[in-house]
Amino acid sequence: MKPIIHSIAKPVRVGLPLVLAVGILWWMYRGISWEELADALSHRMSWTWMLLSMPFGILAQVLRAMRWRQVLAPAGERPRLSTCTHAVFLSYASSLVVPRVGEVLRCGVLKRYEGTNFSTGLGTVVTERIIDTVLILVLSLLTFLTQIPVFLTFFRQTGMSLSSLVERFSLTGWVVTLLCGVLAMFAIVFLAQRFLRGSGLLRGLLSVLKLEQPLLFVAYSVGIWVSYYLHFYLTFFCFDFTAALGPAAALVAFVVGTYAVLVPTPNGAGSWHFAVKTVLVLYGVGQTEAAVFVLIVHTLQTLLVAVLGLWSMMALSLRRK
Repeated sequence: MKPIIHSIAKPVRVGLPLVLAVGILWWMYRGISWEELADALSHRMSWTWMLLSMPFGILAQVLRAMRWRQVLAPAGERPRLSTCTHAVFLSYASSLVVPRVGEVLRCGVLKRYEGTNFSTGLGTVVTERIIDTVLILVLSLLTFLTQIPVFLTFFRQTGMSLSSLVERFSLTGWVVTLLCGVLAMFAIVFLAQRFLRGSGLLRGLLSVLKLEQPLLFVAYSVGIWVSYYLHFYLTFFCFDFTAALGPAAALVAFVVGTYAVLVPTPNGAGSWHFAVKTVLVLYGVGQTEAAVFVLIVHTLQTLLVAVLGLWSMMALSLRRK
């Protein structure tokens, strides 16, 4: 019975996010002609700015590999930086096929090529994600405080108003939500007790408290998100209809897009397009122009992730031989 369930679960795990992404993209672009897209690529787009943005996408992943290597050191693991970089490249590329699988994959790469303890590596990845979550929450708060009118309009137009969500909740809805929260807390405690006890996972989680150069860790963390932002912001100069929006508008779109990629689709496809397009429209960009912008930018940045992953796959295969 279990082999049958696994054989069914795997295609669902791969196919469902893809179907969701395709559905959202079809809904968004059903009224746009290929002529408009071709015109934007050939006449309205500056490829120079797009090429200038790409190194920052690579730099963000390299800095992530350098930070990861630093966090692994207090746990007694010292893999080569090149292997860490290849593992990060592969993690992002693999998530294009199966969302969220990359974090586990990069720990497996270190175990295979460097002998790093898998549980320890996974613990450091979880620690990194916690740090990143705190940073993006702080960035979101600062962005929200400086751009309150834009966010309020965004929530209103997308139906995400807090008051409207509260009004839609019935007593049953609140009870179910509360029960789900309680069950989730019990599940977290249960899993923590089961997997942290006597394993390398706890050692990896706590390794950030024993860093030799904590300021360097902070510099890596800030550098990662600054690079991500520049990777996105520089693409604004590729088109005449976004070039004049400024860094504040790009920051709002960047923050909203960061949350949108949490939806389990390949690289946030569909959800990212919708969220960023909505922000651009709020800043005065036309519906068609905004849709063309997000489609081109997301496609080219996704291709960069795929190319880096393929390069790392070939590099590691040659190293193995």
